[in-house]
Amino acid sequence: MARVGGMPLGLPEFRGATRRLVLVNLAAYFALLVLDLAHLAGPVARALAFIPDLFLHGYLWQPFTYSFVHGGLLGTLFELLSLWFLVSFLEGYRGSNWVMSLYAVSVLGTAITAAAVYDLFDKLGHPIEQTALTGCMGGIFGLLIAIGVLYGETEFLMFFLINIKAKYLAAIYALIAFAMLFGQNRLYAFAQLGGAVAGLLYIRFAPRRGFGFVTSEWLYGLRNGYYRWKRRRAGRKFEVYMRKQGRDIRLDNRGRPIDDNDPNDPSRWN
Repeated sequence: MARVGGMPLGLPEFRGATRRLVLVNLAAYFALLVLDLAHLAGPVARALAFIPDLFLHGYLWQPFTYSFVHGGLLGTLFELLSLWFLVSFLEGYRGSNWVMSLYAVSVLGTAITAAAVYDLFDKLGHPIEQTALTGCMGGIFGLLIAIGVLYGETEFLMFFLINIKAKYLAAIYALIAFAMLFGQNRLYAFAQLGGAVAGLLYIRFAPRRGFGFVTSEWLYGLRNGYYRWKRRRAGRKFEVYMRKQGRDIRLDNRGRPIDDNDPNDPSRWN
């Protein structure tokens, strides 16, 4: 487990993934405020929030949109400040792609867990009270669990007053979510724990630089493979053309002529 010093008192850097996540969530919050003036915020929020019954009946976009739906001002402020601190901390050690992938996996894990638990209890004949999921607390829980596991000795200021190590803070949050399983918000608690488990699985099995980097490298590889194929095809056409002109020319995969009379020419073996 890595050991790092305590987090400094003050706002961390506002850049990269930190800036993107905070600004997107802030823009979504104000967009709903504007829609509220036209009395459209309610229907839009219902369509974008994660409601298990709606998701299971075709609202397949909700796992990707519910985290941008925020309620009250204080709750939104707490979430955005938490994102700022946690994402900035992880970004400094792991990079933007890794943090963005962790956050996305945790958010999706939260929603999928809620849908699975709701459907399972319903099929067992013990329907659970449905709760609409909003906000990015599932993603924040995943970030906090990652810091608790990877950088557990880091000290945070809980409530800006009490120094507490990250591993203990993550454990306290997990215990609170577990205790909520015995209350009225069971579905919300299951969802939060699902986001934490998704975060744990991500830091265990994810690539070092994140799924975003791996995906971009794969796409670049496909593109470059296509260009190489085009060069080879053009080279074969050129060879056919030159043979018709009475000249025998062979090209390697990079389009360079191969000199069969030069034993030291590495192109002969490509």
